[in-house]
Amino acid sequence: MTRIHAFTDDVLADHDAVAVGQLIASGEASRTEVLEAALARIDRVNPVLNGISHDDRARATIRAEDVSGDGGPFAGVPSLIKNNTDYKGVPTQQGSAAVPPEPAERHEEFTEQFLSTGVTVVGASTLPAFGLTASTEFVDREPTRNPWNPAYSSGASSGGSAALVAAGAVPIAHGNDGGGSIRIPAAACGLVGLKTTRNRLAPAKEMKDAPLDIVANGVLTRSVRDTAVFLAAAEKYRPVPRLPRVGLVEGPSTRRLRVGLVTETLNGVPLDADSARELRRVAELVASLGHVVVEMPIPVDAAFERHFVQYWRTLAFSLDYAGRFVVSRDFDRSKVDPFTRGLANAFVRSFWRTPGAIIALKRSAGAYSEVFAEWDVVLSPTLGHVTPELGWLDPGVEFSEAFDRLRTYVAYTPLNNASGGPAISLPLGRSSNDLPLGLHFSADHGDERTLLELAFELEAASPFARIQD
Repeated sequence: MTRIHAFTDDVLADHDAVAVGQLIASGEASRTEVLEAALARIDRVNPVLNGISHDDRARATIRAEDVSGDGGPFAGVPSLIKNNTDYKGVPTQQGSAAVPPEPAERHEEFTEQFLSTGVTVVGASTLPAFGLTASTEFVDREPTRNPWNPAYSSGASSGGSAALVAAGAVPIAHGNDGGGSIRIPAAACGLVGLKTTRNRLAPAKEMKDAPLDIVANGVLTRSVRDTAVFLAAAEKYRPVPRLPRVGLVEGPSTRRLRVGLVTETLNGVPLDADSARELRRVAELVASLGHVVVEMPIPVDAAFERHFVQYWRTLAFSLDYAGRFVVSRDFDRSKVDPFTRGLANAFVRSFWRTPGAIIALKRSAGAYSEVFAEWDVVLSPTLGHVTPELGWLDPGVEFSEAFDRLRTYVAYTPLNNASGGPAISLPLGRSSNDLPLGLHFSADHGDERTLLELAFELEAASPFARIQD
């Protein structure tokens, strides 16, 4: 296996985003020096990884030299924005050839929040068409590859960001999560991926008129502290009074937790051997730290998956059949990929189920919260099986087969999107073929603090694997 990474002895070294920001703030490194190092790293690995959708380095160089109004813990730190989020001057093409390359006229709300942390955006990262599947693969171009082994998937839909952060090209990058799209690539690429409580961060523009907002913005990082510092800075920029304040989490808590252990999947398909083994091992690690770990049933009934799938079909239908109204006037429906088209056609055959599915998914928030009357945290694998090779989730695979493969893989993450609850994937496991394997921790609405405190403790007890080792 050949790992692809850009870690070297330049100014970025193996620093996380907090450390890079501190170097810049102290004057030990200039913003231009840091940017040049990041661009050189991108040039080294991106020809193989294919994680860049749009390169914006020329404007990034100008921005790096302008310190007026600068601030935030990541001031001058190079980063990427996922290409389903409007960044002024960059075409928001959603990973699809159906969307014309028209530069965005303005930043959307989350972009402003992201930039408030100080990051310098150097480009837009790849995602599969409309973020509707769990591998960043395409029918009309090369896939985004996993830096741990380029024959494997980087996950999705924030696959480009994950690949380039894991490879060391940038220390932090934007992602968003509508069914696991931060947590899935975090698990595949060995990163920290936090999906926040609904409305904790500025919402995605694409969900503005949706009957249920299932998308949470966030970041992919190599350290827990980067995620914690990002969240604190973003919360400071846009406080949400109706949610408990998280604040800056800087380490573990002395509080011992009641941890529910889930070994079942949403669809009833048994875990593969590697995932089952690593789940048990991490459960034992959590218990060794003094937390109480007890097995529990999966906290949803069999109908949940059907309801989520129906809503997913509804979103695909709105893109396929109404793309000219919801995406762009120049939307080219003839270029919609087969997987999106397959989902949309499935909606046509089942449209009458949509109102009931939406009602049921909205009710899932209450059922989700009831779980945390007994448990502080719920532990499960992030995914139903280990990271697949490229081609397994290719959007050109016959639709029914691709869909069955996808639902087996994405066996845990959608519950947090429907219910709005927070969850974090941590790179605590390893597959038998030496790829990262994510473990998933969920908490009650508004309780990101507990997740981050536990994540700090687990990172110290079982340091995350490094791709350069």
